[in-house]
Amino acid sequence: MAVLTEGPHPGSFLIWEVLRDYTRETVTLASGAGKLAPGTVLGRITTGGKYTVLTPGASNGSQNAAGILWGPADASDADAPGVVLVRGPALVNRHEIAWPDAATEGQIATATTALAALGILLR
Repeated sequence: MAVLTEGPHPGSFLIWEVLRDYTRETVTLASGAGKLAPGTVLGRITTGGKYTVLTPGASNGSQNAAGILWGPADASDADAPGVVLVRGPALVNRHEIAWPDAATEGQIATATTALAALGILLR
């Protein structure tokens, strides 16, 4: 019998938000970001304002947490649109957030603080 694996659903990480038309925006995900799952923490590239996967070691702006991807997106080969939770007030389930694989506890704490500054609280 084949084993099926169910991935995260769009917005499954969200516990509460004040108003979806206020907290979410459709943004451009930078080409090369890859296939992204809902709940992926994103950074915003300073030049051009596109979003990509949070990259703690970068110096182009993507090292700062700027939002959480709402639904799946594929920006492997070209820029792609994506809905992102960019501001709060909002409460998020910390156990359903996708951090970069190599992120340290210190980097996650820094990103959590940056999200809290946006009004996005992890619980």
